[in-house]
Amino acid sequence: MAQENVEFPITGKITSVNVKAGDAVKEGDVLCLLESMKMENPILAPVGGTVTKIELSAGQVVEVGDLVAIIEY
Repeated sequence: MAQENVEFPITGKITSVNVKAGDAVKEGDVLCLLESMKMENPILAPVGGTVTKIELSAGQVVEVGDLVAIIEY
């Protein structure tokens, strides 16, 4: 199986996490919401598959390039 490492494109604060390890996702599903510059930005799944790793929590501050999730497909 191949895997996709999903990374944050911008710095911000996580407001909600919508998936957990083991969840099946489709391309375009919202993995989490990120607040940056007073705007909520959805972080979307770039591929469909199964989330194998996601270690986020609401309130966590993240930087560009930090890992959102790993999706196997």
